[in-house]
Amino acid sequence: MMDPPIEKLLARVDSKFTLVTLAAKRGRQINSYFSQLGEGLGTIVPPQVTSVSRKPLSIALEEIAAEKITYERIDPEAAEEATE
Repeated sequence: MMDPPIEKLLARVDSKFTLVTLAAKRGRQINSYFSQLGEGLGTIVPPQVTSVSRKPLSIALEEIAAEKITYERIDPEAAEEATE
């Protein structure tokens, strides 16, 4: 049994693929944050929710469920025009 439930997570995004990509990217950011804590750099955003989990991916999924992490879909036509 997963917490937060997959149904709640899928309600926050438009597809399973978006959910996986968003969670993986945020999980890597959280992992980098914990790695650089002792160095005092402070360039990466810390976790946005309090969690009992110590795993970066679980924290990322909790952030998505709490609507702390969002995404913006880029229009491919607009991106193509910007590069020309």
